[in-house]
Amino acid sequence: MSIDLSRKGDFSVITINRPEALNALSFNLVKDISDILDEVEVLPVRGLLLIGAGAKAFCAGADIAELMGRSLVQQKADMVRGQRTFDRLSSFKVPTLAVINGYAFGGGLELATACNLRVATPNAKMGLPEIKLGVIPGYGGTQRLPRLVGEGRALDMVLTGRAVGAEEAERIGLVNRIVGADGSDPLEAAMAYLGEISQFGLPVIGLAREAVQRALDLPVTEGLKVEADLNTLSFQTADAIEGLTAFLEKRKPVFKDE
Repeated sequence: MSIDLSRKGDFSVITINRPEALNALSFNLVKDISDILDEVEVLPVRGLLLIGAGAKAFCAGADIAELMGRSLVQQKADMVRGQRTFDRLSSFKVPTLAVINGYAFGGGLELATACNLRVATPNAKMGLPEIKLGVIPGYGGTQRLPRLVGEGRALDMVLTGRAVGAEEAERIGLVNRIVGADGSDPLEAAMAYLGEISQFGLPVIGLAREAVQRALDLPVTEGLKVEADLNTLSFQTADAIEGLTAFLEKRKPVFKDE
């Protein structure tokens, strides 16, 4: 298996481990990711991070040799399978964060954009270069990228196939933060960032994430109804009672994910 699962404190870490191939995304590796997610699903963790082995690449995209000579049925089936696997990351039981430590092209960037959050190292390069091969993205790139950076910027990247560096990616909203610029370990910095979120109650984190994600597909009037419903649900949690009580008592809340 070209993918590793480890535990770092409160978090699970998935490492794509094909550094000799710049962690290229084979069809078998996509299946491995799905299998690993099944394992993480039952673990008592508070967050999930994805990173590539080595310092050169998060994931440099598809294993191009695998794409040749495939039938329409095979191609469609594998694209749908990959989309379903990546989509699990957007609504996983805990917050997900991609650590883009180098190249993230094609399917690699699509994997990263499926996560809830993204950080990048200063040497990171990100792009969807499929147009240069005469094809288009197939693992969600045409859908998630415009939701992150807007239609115009997404079209620019998709239609030119150009890559963006870490600073531009942060400026346009493709990544949330740049990590490791001070020489610190990118994974440790990413864990600290995720820890800012995972300290809160997981049920309420899930409700907040759902409200934001559903807003992308609804008119504002309908989205406000969703927000009202989810807000009402959040007040029914034990963590809400603890949070409000702690505020009134001027102490730090102790959330129990209830």
